[in-house]
Amino acid sequence: MSPTSARSGAPRAERAEWGDGCAHPGRTRDTRAGWLMGRVGDLIEGLREGLHDPKAPLLHVAIDTGEPQVEHPGPVVVMVHGIASSAATFHFVIPLVEPQQRVIAIELLGFGGSPQPEGSEYTLHEHVAALARTIRSLHLAEPFVLVGHSLGCLIGARYAATHLEHISKLVLVSPPVYLSPAEIGDPRVRLQMAGYLQALQFFRANKDFTIARAAVVSKLLPVEHVMEITEQNWTPFVKSLQNCIESQTVISDLARVERPIEVVYGRLDEFLVPGNLAIIERMRGVTTHVVAASDHMIRKPMARVVAAAIASPPTPLAD
Repeated sequence: MSPTSARSGAPRAERAEWGDGCAHPGRTRDTRAGWLMGRVGDLIEGLREGLHDPKAPLLHVAIDTGEPQVEHPGPVVVMVHGIASSAATFHFVIPLVEPQQRVIAIELLGFGGSPQPEGSEYTLHEHVAALARTIRSLHLAEPFVLVGHSLGCLIGARYAATHLEHISKLVLVSPPVYLSPAEIGDPRVRLQMAGYLQALQFFRANKDFTIARAAVVSKLLPVEHVMEITEQNWTPFVKSLQNCIESQTVISDLARVERPIEVVYGRLDEFLVPGNLAIIERMRGVTTHVVAASDHMIRKPMARVVAAAIASPPTPLAD
């Protein structure tokens, strides 16, 4: 089914309603000279970042599909999952993308197979520093498409804002855009936001309840390891929740991203605050895709829309 587009009042902001999605061919690759320049850039960036955070750990690269066997592969796609999850988040997306593009799925600090550094506070800076070091270690030859889901959206937005030269496009799936209630003018949105923050604080304060509830929800999901809150990852979960989701900078970060941004979310997303998301929808260069009958998780219908957003050629931003 094709999307029905409806433009918002802001320049270059687009919105589409989806019930399905399809993939499109990508772009050609650079020459060996471009690859060499990329390696020089990696070295310079590594020296620069090493001065700021030399202890940033390497994250677990859970999936790397390698170069597709096609004549003109699209840009590399780097995927970053959300809180209390793993690379399994993209289970339904990867098979739709890998025939045309190399797909790399990286697991966040503290989750999946990635390390849990002693003393880590799991701040946005720590998450991004670890992601940046891991991406740098891959020696990618050209700008790539960065895909984030949930918390991965917040980390991806900050990475894109601070490493813009490496990004060709940013795809945000189910972004949890939360503002302080004091920053919200609309009383209905302010009340809704206050309720969400109180719920998150309740989860942090009630460990046994949260772990038990997550176990029940996990059994209902179609893919394993998409939601895992356990004794083993409780500290990364709580600190990432408090330091990245409850206190976030995604709107100011996205304002610095001079690249096309695709936002995909489900109409039934239980973590969505529409009034907050509307701020991002009005930003320049943002295209929004609303998936009917989909929630926060990436199930098959949403996966098709995400794959189409990844594969669509980046459009130049208007001045």
